[in-house]
Amino acid sequence: MTISVDKKDSNKALKKGKANLEVFSETMISLAEKDRDIMAVTSDSRGSGKLVPFAEKLPDQIVEVGIAEQDLVGVAAGLSSAGKKVFAVSPACFLTARSLEQIKNDVAYSDFPVVLVGISAGVSYGALGSTHHSIHDVAVLRAINNVDIVVPADNFETEQTIIAASIATKPVFIKFGKKAMPFLPRLAQSFTIGTASTICEGSDVAFIACGETVLPAYEAAQKLNEQGISAEVISMHTVKPLDENAVLKAAQKCKAVITVEEHSIHGGLGEACASLLLQSGMAKPFRIVGIPDEDTATGSQIEIFEQYGITGDGLAEQALKLL
Repeated sequence: MTISVDKKDSNKALKKGKANLEVFSETMISLAEKDRDIMAVTSDSRGSGKLVPFAEKLPDQIVEVGIAEQDLVGVAAGLSSAGKKVFAVSPACFLTARSLEQIKNDVAYSDFPVVLVGISAGVSYGALGSTHHSIHDVAVLRAINNVDIVVPADNFETEQTIIAASIATKPVFIKFGKKAMPFLPRLAQSFTIGTASTICEGSDVAFIACGETVLPAYEAAQKLNEQGISAEVISMHTVKPLDENAVLKAAQKCKAVITVEEHSIHGGLGEACASLLLQSGMAKPFRIVGIPDEDTATGSQIEIFEQYGITGDGLAEQALKLL
């Protein structure tokens, strides 16, 4: 079944924003200027992590370990053990693969509240190919006890995530892409790690998305609404701990549920929601939209999203099929 849509850019009405990484850097500077115990540790990634201004303003609060991700996490854990609040910043593809043992043992098992910041996550490094894609990170970290996982959708969620992480008492993994993100509408201008944010309400289909996929989910909802189909969009910025009440409530009120993520379809947000719904005895038409288990297409993030239907048009089509 096809849907006729207005081809105009549906997010023109949204307030323009910056790349979430830029907001991350600005928020870090603001916090660290007031608290000298806040530190950044980078693995030859201050440039890609937008931390050059941080290093220029606060040179005594940044440590550069070079291309040594395992050392990055170990140093971060050591500084945390000495009372520092540490943000360990590295490309997500390397941070959650090369350093997985250190994350598991030095940070999570040792219970040091290090903030692990995975930059250029998902398929942000698109043209560099699968070696630089990070579509496994949520899956591996969901299986490790004592790590919260947050994937902010826009500048508002990014700022609030960094503020919350700066006072967190347990480890946190934060996942960022690279592109500029508009400010999304939301029913409440509040933020708490572990509590989902409702972007818009609906009763026919619920899109539960995280990170940069929340925008195409919102675009799909707008297209469906033009056809008289009521779509709800939830920004599930915290994948762990999952806001179970939000998932169950959405499934109860809607006829179908679609999860959307810039991640493998295995082990991420979709499977977390599917497991919850199945174990709760709630049978609804359900679809996981993400990166399938195949050799991932090489190209820009936009091209890869189009390849796998992570677009307003593609998600609207998926909703119509389920309905």
